[in-house]
Amino acid sequence: MTDATLRAAAIQMNCILGDKQQNLSKAGQLIAEAVSLGAKLIVLPELFNTGYRVEEQDPDLAEPIPGTTTDWMMEQAREHDIYLVGCIMEQGSPKGVVYDTAIITGPQGLIGSYRKIYLWNAELTRFCRGGEYPVFELEFGCLGMQICYDVGFPEAARTLSQKGADIIVYPSAFGMPRLYAWDIATRSRALENGVYLIAANRSGIEKGQTEFCGTSRIVNPKGQVLAEAVQPDQVIVADLQLSDVIKQRREIPYLRDLLSRPALR
Repeated sequence: MTDATLRAAAIQMNCILGDKQQNLSKAGQLIAEAVSLGAKLIVLPELFNTGYRVEEQDPDLAEPIPGTTTDWMMEQAREHDIYLVGCIMEQGSPKGVVYDTAIITGPQGLIGSYRKIYLWNAELTRFCRGGEYPVFELEFGCLGMQICYDVGFPEAARTLSQKGADIIVYPSAFGMPRLYAWDIATRSRALENGVYLIAANRSGIEKGQTEFCGTSRIVNPKGQVLAEAVQPDQVIVADLQLSDVIKQRREIPYLRDLLSRPALR
C-alpha cells in the first residue's frame, strides 16, 4: 500500500433483460465517463450484461471465463488503462451448473474471479455456491470481491480483511424493499474492517415485480459515504487515500483486538 490517491468509480445502471449487446454498449459509455473523470478502478453492477431476472435463460446466457463478456472487459481495461470489476453468470462444469461470478480485469488482462457464496432467495435454485475468498494484490493495494447479498454477512468481509484486503467491492442487484439493510450494511462492513467499500448497484424494475434500490456508494474506512448515486444511470467517483486504512485500523483496532482475543470458554 502506498500514500498515493486512487480515484475509484461505481457505475449504477438499468439493464435490458437478456440483451447483452445493448447492456455492454451502455456499460461502455458509462465506463468512458468514469475514465474521463479520472477513475482508475471501476465497478459495474451484478449481472450487468444480462439483467437480473433472466432465470428462464440462465444456462443459455451463462458464459465461460474467459468468454465473450470477460474478453470485452479485458479490452476495456487495456484501452483505458484501468482495473474493471463486473459480475456475470458463469458457465460451470458439468453443463447446466451456473455461478454468479465477479470478475476483475486490468491492463494486463484477466486477474481473477470470485463466485458468490451467499445466495439470496430464488438464487438458491439458480446458482451453485462458491467457496473461496480470494484477495488480489494490485498496484495500489489489495482488493477483495463480494456480491450483493454477501454484504449482510460480516464474516465474509472480515475474512477478506484478515487476508489483507484494503478495498472490498460489491457488484449488486439489491432490492428496494431492503434499502434500509443496504444503507446500514455497506457502512458497517467498511467501519468494522477499516476498509474502503465500493458498492455498485442496479436501478430500475424488472418483470414489473423486482425493483432495485440503486443508492450505489463509495464508503471510507470510517463508514462515511463519500459519494452516492441518485440517478438510474450514473457514475460516481471518489478519491481513496489508502494510507487511511492503516490510520483507521489503529484508531479503532477491531482487527488487532479480534486476533488477540482470549480463547473462549
